[in-house]
Amino acid sequence: MIDFIFPKTGESLAENNGKLITPSGKEVPVVRDIPRFVPQDNYASAFGLQWKAFRLTQLDSANQSNVSLERLERCLGATISSLKSKSVLEVGCGAGRFTELLVKSGAQVHSVDLSVAVEANKENIGNVSNYRIAQASVYELPFPDNAFDVVFCLGVIQHTPSSEKTIESLWKKVKPGGLLIIDHYRWRLSYYSTLKPLYRHYLKRLAPEISKRKVDKLVDFFFPLHWKYKNNKIVWWLIHRVSPLIEYIHEFPEWSFEEQFELSRLDSYDSLTDYYKHLRTPSQIRSQLIKLGGKNIWIEKGGNGVEARAIK
Repeated sequence: MIDFIFPKTGESLAENNGKLITPSGKEVPVVRDIPRFVPQDNYASAFGLQWKAFRLTQLDSANQSNVSLERLERCLGATISSLKSKSVLEVGCGAGRFTELLVKSGAQVHSVDLSVAVEANKENIGNVSNYRIAQASVYELPFPDNAFDVVFCLGVIQHTPSSEKTIESLWKKVKPGGLLIIDHYRWRLSYYSTLKPLYRHYLKRLAPEISKRKVDKLVDFFFPLHWKYKNNKIVWWLIHRVSPLIEYIHEFPEWSFEEQFELSRLDSYDSLTDYYKHLRTPSQIRSQLIKLGGKNIWIEKGGNGVEARAIK
């Protein structure tokens, strides 16, 4: 496993009285067995509440599906068994939908998240020898540059202050010959043809606990309509003009009403309360990877919008 460093100085860290301390005396608190390189409250606080409230919802092991596995392997371009013994950095780990798969692959997994979702992640994964977790910023990752065989960042970059700066920060941690795997919301005019931006403009300004209650009420009201009219194309289209919900009724038709309802609660809250939401075209993502010197670049529309990988 790769040891933590103090991001601002690159100094090594050693455990001492429940903290991580550098030779010069700089300290990193350890809370609930998780190093905290950032304050626990930050712009990702809503995500922290989200993943603690929906700790198991997206885990393949909990919902008895392969949704996360299929997405992970599609972005990797190989089976996860190919990651065995490789050093892997997972940035924006959330509650662990991908973490559990990376750990099971036998990779040496180093997971970080800006929010207190790290607590849900650790609760889901437990104490295993090939897993390490920390609360940290993508802009000050507590690892040396050029350290990892694979760096994953899925479902995250669009929620950071700068997509391009975030991709560059991730790229620095990839070994020469290593692989960066990312995705990003895709720019599309249709996003602005609904009322979702107006809902979000209001909800993202509220305290996470308040915004969650309001989103729950929206799902309680709108989701039964989505479900009732799922086979009526005209009414379905009209509902989507005014409803802010994210749902997957047609993507996962085998899922029950209750499973779909829970997933809609999760992703609607995610979509309506994120502090930052950037949209990028496939060509913009490709241009950034080319700028960084990426080779064998793969870009596809899919998943969150744009999926990409490149070799350093």
